[in-house]
Amino acid sequence: MSNDDYMLVTKDVTKAFGGLVAVRRVSINVRRGSITMLMGPNGAGKTTFVNTCTGVYKPDEGRIYFDGIDITGLPPHKVFKLGFVRTFQIPIPFQSLTVLENVLAAMNSNGEHPLIAPIRRAWIREEEESVKKAFDILNKVGLSAFWDLPAYKLGAAQLKMLEVARALAAGAKLIALDEPVGGVDPAYAHRIFNYIRCLKEDLKMTFLLIEHRIDVALRYVDYVYVMDKGALIAEGTPDEVVRNPKVIEIYIGE
Repeated sequence: MSNDDYMLVTKDVTKAFGGLVAVRRVSINVRRGSITMLMGPNGAGKTTFVNTCTGVYKPDEGRIYFDGIDITGLPPHKVFKLGFVRTFQIPIPFQSLTVLENVLAAMNSNGEHPLIAPIRRAWIREEEESVKKAFDILNKVGLSAFWDLPAYKLGAAQLKMLEVARALAAGAKLIALDEPVGGVDPAYAHRIFNYIRCLKEDLKMTFLLIEHRIDVALRYVDYVYVMDKGALIAEGTPDEVVRNPKVIEIYIGE
């Protein structure tokens, strides 16, 4: 299988903070159009690894390739612009804006361009297209009924989906989700994963998930990497991983 089959490839990525090696020689391959999950106990290095991939931290060693481009050490805004979009464990939308306005704010718009803004017809047409696209995205994440609600009135689960909607609006090719169902009741947790599966199928989106609630998540993901103490200890399909003796040991031990 060639590198063209993968949206994200890391080779021996290492990140240390002083004497603590948080990520140790981690190599993963995230296949295009897949939902790939990183799991492991607290402190395993999962979030640090994703932060290193997305430019929040610079790796001490190793290389990171996104969509065939070497992004090792690029700052977060450049990684974002290429289409590798990271959402955070605690979603931070613009609280006072409505759900629709939050999605529109994430889109690139030419409405303020000095050469285009005076041409009212072109500007209005673009705004109409943007709103149509935004509603399409909101439909796909189950938020279209809340389009005119201020973001601060949304529940925790809906805020997480708003983060996904904003990532889609920003032109994401790969969305990294940190605990998408953290703090969400089980029924809505399954709905969130169903939305993610539909986005994968309908838009051919690629997802990299960090998730602790593996009881919910495993049935929805395509491939799993398991980290412990900064290193990879297992990988495979969900069925393979849950049967792996090393994985069973760290979860029973925890």
